[in-house]
Amino acid sequence: MQTILTGLDDAKAEDIIIIDLRGKTALADQMIIAAGRSTTHVGAIADRVIKACKSAGLSTPRVEGLPQCDWVLIDAGDVIVHVFRPEVRQFYNLEKMWGGDRPVEMKLV
Repeated sequence: MQTILTGLDDAKAEDIIIIDLRGKTALADQMIIAAGRSTTHVGAIADRVIKACKSAGLSTPRVEGLPQCDWVLIDAGDVIVHVFRPEVRQFYNLEKMWGGDRPVEMKLV
C-alpha cells in the first residue's frame, strides 16, 4: 500500500482518505479515495499509481474509467483506489458509504 500512497503523493493527489475494509467486505483489505483537480490531473494520478504498482512488482492492476477520467478505479488486489474529480467524488460520496459501520457480509454455505 505504501507504493500506492507514494504514487498518489508524487502525482499531487488531493484529499487522500484510507478506509479499512477488513471485516466489511471480501473485495479488498483497504480502499483509498483521492481527488484530482481536473480530468487531466485524474488521468495523471491514475497513470502514476499504475506505474508504481508495476515497478514494485505487484500484479498489473485492473483499471476502469481511464478514458473519461471523471472517476478512475484501480483494483490492485488487496487495495482498491478511486481517483475522482471533486464534483464526482462529492456526488458518489464513497467515504460515507464505506467509512461508517457497515454490516459484515454473510457467507452462504
